[in-house]
Amino acid sequence: MKIRFFKYQGAGNDFILVDNRENAVDHSNPRLIVRLCDRRFGVGGDGMMFLQNKEGFDFEMVYYNADGQPSSMCGNGGRCIVAFAKFLGIIKNETEFLAVDGPHNAKITDEGDWVSLQMIDVKELKTDLDAYVLDTGSPHYVKLVEDLEHRDVFHEGKAIRNNATYRKKGINVNFVEPIDDGYFVRTFERGVEDETFACGTGVTAVALAMASHNQLIGHIDTPIKVLGGNLNIRFNYDGKVFTDIFLEGPAVQVFDGVVEI
Repeated sequence: MKIRFFKYQGAGNDFILVDNRENAVDHSNPRLIVRLCDRRFGVGGDGMMFLQNKEGFDFEMVYYNADGQPSSMCGNGGRCIVAFAKFLGIIKNETEFLAVDGPHNAKITDEGDWVSLQMIDVKELKTDLDAYVLDTGSPHYVKLVEDLEHRDVFHEGKAIRNNATYRKKGINVNFVEPIDDGYFVRTFERGVEDETFACGTGVTAVALAMASHNQLIGHIDTPIKVLGGNLNIRFNYDGKVFTDIFLEGPAVQVFDGVVEI
C-alpha cells in the first residue's frame, strides 16, 4: 500500500504528516512509525502525525515519537499540523483541534508560515535540586547552565532522562542560558532519545520556569533561541498559575512524496 506524506518543520523540529481523515492508514504498528522516521532508511523525522476527523473539532492530532510509541503533547508538532490543516483547506486562520492533552486553539497567518498555538495552563512547578520540573503537555526538566553552546547535551541529557527518578516514565531535559532579552535552549527529547533542533513544549517549560526563577508577574513575553531558529512564548503569571500560554513560531512545509508501507 502506498500513502502520500508531507514533511514539515518548525524551527528544525521535523515531522512526517499524513491526511488520515478517511482512516486509510492503520498506524497502530510501532515498526511502521520507526521505519518511516528513520533518517537513513525512511523519510526521516523527529515524529509522525496523522490528521483525523473528530466530532466537535476541526480535526484531531494523533502523534507518535520516532520510537514508534504514542507521545504526550508536541508543541512544534501542533504548530505544524495547524499549517498542514490550512494547506488542506480544513481551516483558514483560526482553529480548535484535539490533541492527546485536550483541546487546543491556534491562529495562523494568511501566508501560513507563522503559528500561534495555545498550550495548557500550568498549575504546578516543582524543583529537583537546582533544576525545575513541570508539565506543559509533556514532562520537562529545566536547568540553568553556562557556556551552553559547548555543552554535551546528548550525554548529560541522556543521563538525567535515565536516572533513577525519571527512568520509568522518562522526561525531556532542557538546558538554558540567558542571552540578550531571552534565552538559548537545547533539549534532549525522550522518545527521540537524542537532542533535537527545537522542542515546543520544552521552550514553553523554560519560559515558565524562568519567569518563576526571576519572580516575574503579569503578562510575559519570552523570546527563545534554539538550534533550529527562534520561537516566542507569551503568557500570564500571577505567581501561582500560568495561563493564556501561547507558543509561537514558524511552521514550514519542506516537501511531499509517496511511500510504500
